[in-house]
Amino acid sequence: MAKEVTVEAAQQAARDYRDPPPAPLFDLGELRLWSFYRALIAEFIATLLFLYVLVATIIGHKKQVVACGGVGLLGIAWAAGGMIFVLVYCTAGISGGHINPAVTFGLLLARKVSLLRAVAYMAAQSLGAICGVGLVKAFMKKPYNSLSGGTNEVADGYSTGAALGAEIIGTFVLVYTVFSATDPKRSARDSHIPVLAPLPIGFAVFVVHLGTIPITGTGINPARSFGAAVIYNNDKAWDDQWIFWVGPFVGALAAAAYHQYILRAAAIKALGSFRSNPRN
Repeated sequence: MAKEVTVEAAQQAARDYRDPPPAPLFDLGELRLWSFYRALIAEFIATLLFLYVLVATIIGHKKQVVACGGVGLLGIAWAAGGMIFVLVYCTAGISGGHINPAVTFGLLLARKVSLLRAVAYMAAQSLGAICGVGLVKAFMKKPYNSLSGGTNEVADGYSTGAALGAEIIGTFVLVYTVFSATDPKRSARDSHIPVLAPLPIGFAVFVVHLGTIPITGTGINPARSFGAAVIYNNDKAWDDQWIFWVGPFVGALAAAAYHQYILRAAAIKALGSFRSNPRN
């Protein structure tokens, strides 16, 4: 028994990473910090830029009348994934680079951010999305109004259940990737590769878009769906809006639970009945 304790202590001492302490649920002290407001500005601007590029790409694709004359669905997926890669890279050191209420919700459940910060982030992201789509409408009003404004809706031929399932699974892939890419153990091991975390996150967004654009137009981001619905203000977009909040939040919850309680064995470690394999 003493030998096991000695070995375990040596393994702990040899760690090259340390799990950060859980974020407090309520931390009013954040309101006195400039870094808090700087992070909100970063989330607002990043979400604005993401929606502007994404919706402008969608409008440009739909505006093409010649077959294969536009970027196609592949180009839309690349625009989404590429922008997330760029924006996460730019804002990760300021706000964490969430740019998505579902990501913020998942990190809140894992106690990576406080409730105050999570709510403020979601508000900033939603406002940024509205402004981003608003810029698209301001610069290309006629095609925007005639080409559905990049809203998320359940496509013809698909049921509500299929759309909800697509949003849940798509968001699970994204948030699971976020947890894996930002894991302290992985970050410490791969700290010499500064683009490692943004790259898989952007690629996850790209892949999910390929699979779900034909079903829902790909939400996986409540702010993205909300911003487009507010500016375009179409009955169908509002009727389906709940799917693009419930689906992403359920997917984020599942991803947070899977990563924290299964892969990182948080519940088992708390009980103290098993030890994780230090090599995993």
